[in-house]
Amino acid sequence: MLIAGNWKMYKSPAEAAEFCLGLREEELDGVDVVVCPPFVSLAVAVQLLAGTEIAVASQNVHWEQEGAYTGEISASMLRELGVYGAIVGHSERRQYFGETDETVAKRVRGALDAGLFVIACIGETEEERERGATEEVLRRQLSVLEADDNLVVAYEPVWAIGTGKTATPEVAQQAHAFVKTLLNVSVLYGGSVKPDNAADLLGLPDVDGALVGGASLELDSFVAICRAGARIPS
Repeated sequence: MLIAGNWKMYKSPAEAAEFCLGLREEELDGVDVVVCPPFVSLAVAVQLLAGTEIAVASQNVHWEQEGAYTGEISASMLRELGVYGAIVGHSERRQYFGETDETVAKRVRGALDAGLFVIACIGETEEERERGATEEVLRRQLSVLEADDNLVVAYEPVWAIGTGKTATPEVAQQAHAFVKTLLNVSVLYGGSVKPDNAADLLGLPDVDGALVGGASLELDSFVAICRAGARIPS
C-alpha cells in the first residue's frame, strides 16, 4: 500500500521542514509513504527524512538529462539531491501547462531510465465522463506507457481534484480494474482523498494506494490516511 502526498505549489522550505520533522516522529509501519514537495523544498525534505522509510519525490521531471530547457529539472539532478521518484502527467500539468500523452511518455521513460520511481497520472474530465468516454480516455493515456517495476499509475478523475467531489467506491473500483486489464501495474487513487473516505477507497480490491492532494498538507490528516492504508490487509 503506497500513500503519496502531492503538496502542489504549497510549503516553502521552512514549512516543509516543520512538516517533515513532525512526520518522522509518527509511527507509519505497514504502509509505504512518499511526500512530493515543490522543487525548492525537495532538498530540506530529503535531509530531514534521511534515515526513515519515507521517500521524497518531485512533482515533475524532464526527459533529457541536461540541455537548453529553461524552467525544467532533470532526473539526474533530482537523483543527486537524493530524490527517489517523480510524479508525471498530473492533470494540472495537462490542464495548465500543455502536457500531452506524448510528453508524459517521454518524461516517464527518461525518469525510469535514470533510475527514478514514477507515479504516472491518468484520468478523465467531467465532460468526458458524462459522454461515456472514460474508458476511451484511459485507454489512450495508457497506450503510451509500458509496465515497469518502478512505475505505478495514479487514476485521478479530473472532476474530483480540488473540488471536494470523490468518485464513489464503485466508480473507483471499476476504473482501477479497467486500468489493470491494460497495464500490469499498481494503481493509486487520486481525487479528494480524505481521512473520512480513505478506508473505503483503500479497501477496494484494485486500489493499491492513494495520491493525496489537499489532505496531505496537514500532518494530522495525512498521517490518518497513511494509517488507514496500513490497516488494509495486504
